[in-house]
Amino acid sequence: MVNRSGNRPSYEGAAAYFDKAADLCRRAGFRQILFRGDTDFTQAAYLDGWDQAGIGFVFGIDAQPNLVERAKHLPERVWEQLERPPGYQVKTVPRQRPANVKDEVVRRRGYRNVRLLSEQVAEFNYRPGACRQEYRIVVLRKQLVWERGGVEVERETRYFFYITNRWTWSCAAVVQFANDRGNQENLIEQLKNGVPALRAPLNTLEANGAWMVLGALAWSLKVWLGLLQQPGTTYGARLLKLEFKAFLHEVMLLPCQIVRAGGRLLYRLLQWNPWVAMLCEVSERLRQLRWT
Repeated sequence: MVNRSGNRPSYEGAAAYFDKAADLCRRAGFRQILFRGDTDFTQAAYLDGWDQAGIGFVFGIDAQPNLVERAKHLPERVWEQLERPPGYQVKTVPRQRPANVKDEVVRRRGYRNVRLLSEQVAEFNYRPGACRQEYRIVVLRKQLVWERGGVEVERETRYFFYITNRWTWSCAAVVQFANDRGNQENLIEQLKNGVPALRAPLNTLEANGAWMVLGALAWSLKVWLGLLQQPGTTYGARLLKLEFKAFLHEVMLLPCQIVRAGGRLLYRLLQWNPWVAMLCEVSERLRQLRWT
């Protein structure tokens, strides 16, 4: 996390941080690394280097006129219908959807409204100007209809492009991976309201940057604790999804009395909650790692 002046574009210097993240992942023992970003983070000049380093990537790419023309001239037979998976699985009985009051208000007041008709995907090879080799372009075509007062006014086709070196993935898998935000919206919300690292309460850029790093470290403590869990237990997934305020009150603020007796340090927990067993397991695992 870096605190910069508000007039800097978000993608500036992003490639250097991608490289630092990849180096950190390698030192941590990860063997497969995959980058994902929207159109502002394509970083075309660095794609060749990442591909040669064995790093996968899926980036959005701007709908440039030449790409749109290529998509328009693709034969209709190469387009496949995109079926998006449901957002969740119903575990009990499907509930009836309430009436869409907003659509009825838009129709009654004669507002202009856009509605999605269908989505199709296709692919072709493309070499960006800053690259020495071709990569795979997956194009998403959206068929839209514009309505006013419930009456169709016109139809429109929009194209969205994704560049990747994942040659074995299906087009639908590339689009789904690119659209999946990896829980980043929730992470930003937690860094802002949970820690809070993004409140910027101080009066200088450097001081607020230090505040952000300290807050991010507090969040990382929760994540590291989740990653320390043994495979097969439910604690890891629960910790990764746990809001920071709940983590603070249920884990960090657990009252404990530390007693030195007989040449030993005794940790006497003064309160019990469902996370106590997890803390005991982590403590034992860290003790074993210390002596191995």
